[in-house]
Amino acid sequence: MIREESNKKIDKVIKDLAKGFDGEKLVKSLMDLREDALKDEDPLLAKTFRLSSEYITEEGCFDHTVEKIEIELPEDAPEDAEDEELKEPGTDAENLTYLLELIKRSENKFNREEIKEMRTWLKRKLY
Repeated sequence: MIREESNKKIDKVIKDLAKGFDGEKLVKSLMDLREDALKDEDPLLAKTFRLSSEYITEEGCFDHTVEKIEIELPEDAPEDAEDEELKEPGTDAENLTYLLELIKRSENKFNREEIKEMRTWLKRKLY
């Protein structure tokens, strides 16, 4: 985000997430951050905050996960190789913290691409 004030708000949300996932409180914080994104004229962030808030309201969680891809391993692969190939989804707090960290540095083109992917995932889940 552009303004330091907004990034301080994000830091506070991340700090609160470390204490636990409180859906009601998070929705209010995310909608406040959405207002900042609107002031910054950043429609990607504004929509991502709105969709995240709606998702948390409807689902009571933030379980953003990437679809697992089945990987065919050679027969002589070590038993724990499969665990290395497939990553388990994080907790609700970890997933939302990750998104907020991307948003804090949203001027980075790679972060924006990931934010777009998350926005698309949220849209598919909600509509």
